[in-house]
Amino acid sequence: MSSLAIVNRMPAMRRLVRYRAITYFDAVRRYGSIREAARRLNVAASAVNRQLLRFEEDAGMPLFERLADGMKLTAAGEVFARHVITVLQDERRAASELDALRGLQCGELGVIAAEPLSSAVLPDLLADMSDRYPGVRLTIQSMSSSLIASALLSGSADVGLAFSLPLDPQLQQLAGARFALGAVMRPDHPLASERVLTLAACTAYPVILPTPRVCTHAILAPYLAEVSGSLAVAAEVESVELMRNLTLRLNAICFHSRLGIEAELRAGRLVHIPLQSAGPINSHLGIYVRRGRRVGNALDTFVALARNYLAWLESS
Repeated sequence: MSSLAIVNRMPAMRRLVRYRAITYFDAVRRYGSIREAARRLNVAASAVNRQLLRFEEDAGMPLFERLADGMKLTAAGEVFARHVITVLQDERRAASELDALRGLQCGELGVIAAEPLSSAVLPDLLADMSDRYPGVRLTIQSMSSSLIASALLSGSADVGLAFSLPLDPQLQQLAGARFALGAVMRPDHPLASERVLTLAACTAYPVILPTPRVCTHAILAPYLAEVSGSLAVAAEVESVELMRNLTLRLNAICFHSRLGIEAELRAGRLVHIPLQSAGPINSHLGIYVRRGRRVGNALDTFVALARNYLAWLESS
């Protein structure tokens, strides 16, 4: 059946959908099984299964594949899931705005951020947010930028801060900032006194490279391809923390922005020298939400704070 046919069949379900019922569907989508969804919701598994069967009867097609190792959304289920995510997020937004009208400034906000932001950027932002909205419950996740898009689209978070995400019609970038990628090394490294560096200049020394899960990998890939045969690669890692520690231990060179290594730069344990090719090589940090996501008071405040903070970081 075509996706158009699926979409055309879905309106018949909407009049029967209730908030509690769609939380059952969403829990099965999130946790991959009826039993685990029921446990998380503290309801009987039979009640969850009964509601799924009712949804599928109304849709005239299965919404989940029943597999040996769990439940997987069908094409119709994916369509319905997008509707469910919107309804649940809008419900949370409405509750937050009603609380604000009552002067309570309560609500929930799910924030997901790239790993390098955990050391300084994210704590500063969250502290400022807590000062302004002390009643807002913040749920924080940290992961690779490459995983943040799917987390936002699945409804796992309300807003994401990620580096250099590829264009996606389902995501909206609300603000962004550019940060220079640099060669990062100890101050006693032979290249530490340089003002700018090229990747070619780094080929005489051991380097630590990011794996594809690290945000800088895609940015560096075309430049690394030009010198790949000349690089002395000491390690390839997917953790900024491990990259930083190996750089300190091995006196090697890694490639990163200043974000994530702020403490080491302030203490003088590492130096950051901007990389250049035909011009500066930059990493782009953006604030993202799912396109069509309605912005409530708490989310609007957080985005405004984040936009101003990134602008300050970019200019400093």
